[in-house]
Amino acid sequence: MNASISEIRSYPVKGLSGLILAHASLEIGQTITGDRRFALGRPGFAFDTENPVWMPKTNFLALVRDEKLAELDAGFDGSTNILTLRQAARVVLAADLSSPEGRTEVEAFFAEFLADEIDGLPTLLEAGDHSFSDLDAKVISLINLNSVAALGNQIDADVDARRFRANVYFDGAPAWSEFDWLDRRIQIGGAVAEIIKRTRRCAATNVNPDTARRDMNLPRALQKGWGHTDMGVYARIVKPGEIRPGDTIVPTA
Repeated sequence: MNASISEIRSYPVKGLSGLILAHASLEIGQTITGDRRFALGRPGFAFDTENPVWMPKTNFLALVRDEKLAELDAGFDGSTNILTLRQAARVVLAADLSSPEGRTEVEAFFAEFLADEIDGLPTLLEAGDHSFSDLDAKVISLINLNSVAALGNQIDADVDARRFRANVYFDGAPAWSEFDWLDRRIQIGGAVAEIIKRTRRCAATNVNPDTARRDMNLPRALQKGWGHTDMGVYARIVKPGEIRPGDTIVPTA
């Protein structure tokens, strides 16, 4: 059975929920457009936006430490740069991230929203085409839904694949077969990608995306069941092309 794309997501603001995309244009050596374009630096964290370098996720507001972020449903319009945040279906913030006033609104909102967790104002960061990814490389992340199902069977629970915050979710491939693609190329829709790394999982995956509670220990379950804490793979785009849900994913070399 051929693997096929089930869903495509981009995460404009690191740590917040993702956008479902109807399609995406993949470019050589780039992320999905806009993925992790923005981040919220923790109070006191200094980041040079003129000369951006990769920094660990612990320097930013992120689910690994700030599970309350999962209470927010984030929407972002790339044509207007408007970030909209909803909590319990109610709009709690709408701000223009391209304006100083809008950025100040965002920083003040999160300082209040996370007042019990952080001391001071976070800094909304954007640095050209820099991506505030968890990996020091411009890649896309892929999750095999059958691997997620295997993990759920291991712990006798329904594991929501959104916990893994992937760009591409796919179905139709045997559980864990994506690890066999390491150092190989795949045809993904109209693009070609090279699988470069397995994705090691952290405490961020323990956060329920609906309740914002840490109700599972998935890294521990992975370690107990399979002797590793990996779920998913990273891919570097080596040939540009368009991808859409329903497109196939086929190892080529």
